[in-house]
Amino acid sequence: MGKKVKNKDIAARLGLSGTLVSLVLNGKADQHGIKKETQERVLAVARQMGYYNALAEKGEPAPAEEKPGIIGMVVPSMNDPFIYEITPYLQKAFASIGLGFSVFTRDPDDMRFNRLTTSLKKFFSGMILVGHAADDSVVRALNRDSYPVVLLEKSIKRMRLNTVCTDRVAGAAIMTQHLTSLGLKNLLIVSGEDTASYDKEMLEELRNSTKKSKNFDSVHFTVAGLPRAGEKFDFTAIENFLRPPHRSDAIIVLNSPLVFPLYLALQEKNIRIPQDVALVSMEDGIGFDLLTTPVTRLRRPLPAMSLKVANIIWSEVKNQGKSKYKRQVNMAPELLIRSSCGSYLK
Repeated sequence: MGKKVKNKDIAARLGLSGTLVSLVLNGKADQHGIKKETQERVLAVARQMGYYNALAEKGEPAPAEEKPGIIGMVVPSMNDPFIYEITPYLQKAFASIGLGFSVFTRDPDDMRFNRLTTSLKKFFSGMILVGHAADDSVVRALNRDSYPVVLLEKSIKRMRLNTVCTDRVAGAAIMTQHLTSLGLKNLLIVSGEDTASYDKEMLEELRNSTKKSKNFDSVHFTVAGLPRAGEKFDFTAIENFLRPPHRSDAIIVLNSPLVFPLYLALQEKNIRIPQDVALVSMEDGIGFDLLTTPVTRLRRPLPAMSLKVANIIWSEVKNQGKSKYKRQVNMAPELLIRSSCGSYLK
């Protein structure tokens, strides 16, 4: 039998009074004018701490009505490392509050997907739309019907929506400060051909951050294609910036899938990392620490992002998509320093 969770334990976690927590758990919150947002926080934390599980083990009925359901996450592709890195954390977060969780890719045929949205609304209690899966037409349709939705790693500034994103401004500043501390002066920023629209915001933040720093002699930008199976990485665009008159001493890669091909291409050209050029990534990638020269990179706060997404969508489900407040959450990434940037910290 699990450890008994008491009202005072939940109250201590939230910084609220035991009386308030008791009123919420016993379904008397509305009678005493307790805000809906506070009720949602109490119920969510109660479930996460195992309060309902303890009652179920003793065969006691839950004192507050629960709303079961399944949350669907629509992703543009299952090939994105971010998707399969965050999925286990989301699975755990939703399990802790009693919600099912399912992931599926968006049909590339927009018209077919738009028609499918109506059916999905009947099956899922709420949806998470990731990145490019959250286009304007789908978001408008769901928002118009007050359907519970959270955008993950995507924001639409002209619409009032719940969003959870990595703080790109903070990420650019963290990486810029680190490269400055290493005395690197000439930067080459590399983005992917297929991710130009997604990279645009990060490129702008890096441009602003490096310009504001005033510690760099030159900052250049180029685009590289991700090689298909059996093909070699086209090193031409990169090579032009690794010799005079440019002579970049650090490469910043925006997309983690580009890191491995670029890393191998540098090795083939006998360009040493970090002795000849430093290499860093704005995204984390599986296996980066297994390379001969581990790669310095930014890592998204996946556990914290998952909990925030779960709590927001749970709140939306409880309020049938009509929560009073829409939350735009930006979370700063963590810098993992490895030897590819010239710093030999492990």
